[in-house]
Amino acid sequence: MALVELGRFNRNEASIIIGRLDSDGIDAVAFDGNASIADGSYFLIPVRVMVDADDLAAARAIIDAAER
Repeated sequence: MALVELGRFNRNEASIIIGRLDSDGIDAVAFDGNASIADGSYFLIPVRVMVDADDLAAARAIIDAAER
C-alpha cells in the first residue's frame, strides 16, 4: 500500500471526506489532524487526506462529484 495525498482540508471537511470515501469502500486516513494543538494553531493547519495510490482516481471522482 502506497499512500498518496488526495488533498488538504480543514478538520471538519477531512472527517466528512474520509467518511464518504469509507462508505464507497475506499480506505482513507488523516495526517496532521492533531498537529500544533499546544501553540493554539490547531484550526490553521490543514489535514492531509491520504488514500492508496490505486484508489486515487476513484477518490478524486467521488470528491469532484460531491462538489457539484
